[in-house]
Amino acid sequence: MTRRNLHDERTDGTPCDERGSRQRLAGVRRGSPPPEDLTSGTSTAAAHDETCGPSAPLVLIVGLSGSGKTTVGRLLAERLGWSYRDADEFHSATARDGMAAGHALTDTDREPWLEAISAWLDHEIAAHRSAVVTCSALKRAYRDRLLSGRPEVRLVYLHGAPELIRSRLSGRRGHFFPASLLESQIAAFEEPDPDERPLVVEIDQPPEAIVAALASLLNRAPEHAGAPRGRAAEPMASSAGTPVSPTGEQWTLTWEGQKAVVVQLGAALRHYEVDGRTLLDGFASDAPITGGRGQLLVPWPNRIGGGRYHFEGADLQLPLTEPEKGNAIHGLVRWVPWQLQARSEESLRLSTVLRPQPGYPFLLDVTAEYRLGPAGLDVVVSATNVGDGPAPYGVGQHPYLTVGTGPVDTVLLTVPARDRFLTDDRGLPVGQEPVEGSAFDFRTARPLGSQRLDTAFSLDRVDGDEAVVRLAHPSGAHGVDVRLGEGARYVQIYTGDTLPETERRRGVAVEPMSCPPDAFRSGLGPDVLEQGDTHVLRWGLRAWRSS
Repeated sequence: MTRRNLHDERTDGTPCDERGSRQRLAGVRRGSPPPEDLTSGTSTAAAHDETCGPSAPLVLIVGLSGSGKTTVGRLLAERLGWSYRDADEFHSATARDGMAAGHALTDTDREPWLEAISAWLDHEIAAHRSAVVTCSALKRAYRDRLLSGRPEVRLVYLHGAPELIRSRLSGRRGHFFPASLLESQIAAFEEPDPDERPLVVEIDQPPEAIVAALASLLNRAPEHAGAPRGRAAEPMASSAGTPVSPTGEQWTLTWEGQKAVVVQLGAALRHYEVDGRTLLDGFASDAPITGGRGQLLVPWPNRIGGGRYHFEGADLQLPLTEPEKGNAIHGLVRWVPWQLQARSEESLRLSTVLRPQPGYPFLLDVTAEYRLGPAGLDVVVSATNVGDGPAPYGVGQHPYLTVGTGPVDTVLLTVPARDRFLTDDRGLPVGQEPVEGSAFDFRTARPLGSQRLDTAFSLDRVDGDEAVVRLAHPSGAHGVDVRLGEGARYVQIYTGDTLPETERRRGVAVEPMSCPPDAFRSGLGPDVLEQGDTHVLRWGLRAWRSS
């Protein structure tokens, strides 16, 4: 696979060295080859192949009639190569005739139906067959009947507003369940509780998008997804009903001592803690985002000098979002609300569409996935070019990390980088130099001291492996690793010296990047996504404690 780089179109005779060569396109997929497995610390691509199937071999999709269970179930089963059954098939002829006549079923009526589905689930489990089954399962007692004692079954809930479901049912033809019975379903319906560990998917999106979200989140579900149900769990719901936050909805993820909070505005990461120890210097739910904290940087990280670049024969001008330095900075999706696609107790998938606009006349479909699991917090940012021509692209994220030292001067920092970028007073690169023997050599852990960093580094990372930036407490007893995987070729380290005084040197920003600063102008590092191409950036956080 070759890599098309912005630098390739130059005709001034500049040699194509590392900064402009056609390299293997790390992070960009044509024909959707499987990504590397970073959560296990291996590079086995097949571990993430959807055709290998989710960790739970049976999926139970529940929701009201009209939520799209049959369509989604069939598509998901087809995508995974699994068998599919609709629970309507288990109703007796008498029950079907009764519903067709407008009579709602009672609990007694549903007893043989639930018994038949349970028997079928047990048969599939015994035969080691993977399958998708769709079922209304309106009440908690029904779901308990189907799930208890069957850890192999993962619960999926198709969530939608009653108004949307009513509109769908009003146009449905040829189904024995009449629209008139929907109100009885709504009245009887008990939404899945957090301790049922449902994977909740919003239905106000195309079926193909729902299935893509399900296939992705199910495929990398933590090992406890099929654990015994019934223990207390922290509510996974968003902040609906609470005072409006300047950053929109707040989604809380939890998993075995870990807690993360992601916000609707820009899909930013607001908070991360492990066993009560805060590792992210984020922001409060009632506060605005400052300093880029936790924000996603799409379709470029860092700066573009003057906001001007040349692409495919056109001179393009972006708005200057760092006007004091005359730069366009950190992309175009930080200040837009993202749409919830799916969520579970431990995972979340959000999306946005980056539409053509001044300076970036391209069309991208962007998703962000956050997941807690054995390896810590995993983040996957994907962008697909859904326009009709090529598009320049870069991506990064801007988390600030803390190990509880207050000022960062005593933090022990390790950065596995061979080179750093030299910059001018606008933060734009003017060259590169090896870090060896310099004050910027953090390949071996050492205290930050009073050193001011706003520096981009080239990572020492082989495709298929991950590089690790480590922040350690001065005691050496604990810290946090920033795992940089697929698509991350560079990292920016920022000690926050230019922030407002109360925020300076409070945390260290460790910013995974697919390209360095000013990449759209220099041609170094940005990817060119052809129509249909997808770029993937993987990174994560892992807390550690010495024995």
